[in-house]
Amino acid sequence: MEKSSSKTYKSGFQVRLKFIINQDSRDLVLMNLLKDYFNCGEVNVDSKGMSALIFRKFSDINTIIIPFFVKYALHSSKYADYLDFCKVANIMESKAHLTQEGLEEIDRIKSGMNKNRFHPHLK
Repeated sequence: MEKSSSKTYKSGFQVRLKFIINQDSRDLVLMNLLKDYFNCGEVNVDSKGMSALIFRKFSDINTIIIPFFVKYALHSSKYADYLDFCKVANIMESKAHLTQEGLEEIDRIKSGMNKNRFHPHLK
């Protein structure tokens, strides 16, 4: 998720979803196959040798990516992040992200995702 200042939104912020799949650049062929399979997204390779398949278009995320992972659920520690990602997509779908309360809820959700997620078994 990306949140940036914007004078065109009443809230003063624009929120965009971004779904990223990262792999070592050795898996670049796989990333391009996934891009072709989904028929959306873009593949980038960074200077550290990582490839990324990035989905930025909300309609692609909402109609292709989320339904795919509903049908083929993740079975890893990323599943909780995916569920939070879906919560934000729902907030955006309902246009609640255009309100201060919606922005605060998105900030709260984002603050607990990925590396910031609390893992009680890790101390």
